[in-house]
Amino acid sequence: MPPKPTSHRPRKRFGQNFLTDHSVIDRIAGAIAARSSDHLVEIGPGQGALTEALAPVGCQLDVIELDRDLIAGLLAAFSIYPDFTLHSADALNFDFASLAVNGEPLRVVGNLPYNISTPLIFKLLDNAGIIRDMHFMLQLEVVQRLAASPGNKHWGRLGIMAQYHCQVEQLFDVPPEAFNPPPRVQSAIVRLTPHAERPWPECDETRLRQVVQASFAQRRKTLRNNLKGLIDGSALEHLGIDPGARAETLELSQFIEITKAVHA
Repeated sequence: MPPKPTSHRPRKRFGQNFLTDHSVIDRIAGAIAARSSDHLVEIGPGQGALTEALAPVGCQLDVIELDRDLIAGLLAAFSIYPDFTLHSADALNFDFASLAVNGEPLRVVGNLPYNISTPLIFKLLDNAGIIRDMHFMLQLEVVQRLAASPGNKHWGRLGIMAQYHCQVEQLFDVPPEAFNPPPRVQSAIVRLTPHAERPWPECDETRLRQVVQASFAQRRKTLRNNLKGLIDGSALEHLGIDPGARAETLELSQFIEITKAVHA
């Protein structure tokens, strides 16, 4: 076994809550089920708790860590693995496409800081074409938003765009006491698997985002009000959509139909 990274005081500005429960770590590693032929990318390895479970598989493993105080410990612990590479970088600005060489898809994993989880997921969705799957530890509410369905209070922009790109599976919850320090919220593990073939190749993603963002601009307002200037009530009725409905009641396929009508 490699030496473990040295102790480190978690920093609030980096949103650090280090996973310490070995049963949870084993369960996450089991869900990922890494193989030696995989190319894994771990975001925010921290003190290497999950890295320690993944590196011995012998896969190509790139880790991205922002906190420079953790770099030396991670290198000391895992540089013994020939296919381990550490990138001292901010994942929000990192070029994930630079890792996808020879057409090999990436498998992305990580315990994502709560303060950057949503923008980072949107960035990774933009790179869905080079990703095989993603396994993330997130705040439970974020996972519920990703996995939500129409009519659910969590259904909104994040879930719609995630499900446009991926199959979303909420795997299991993780209690606060599994971390140091314990966060004030529940966490959960989610799996995002990009569609092998786009279900809606005729839909422009940028325009879909615009329609979805406008539809949810004010959740309590109707589609007629939120989409004023984009499409009128009679056009919505022509699509079989009630203009008096709220956005949270619509299926993903209906947002796609609106997008196609708006930009026909």
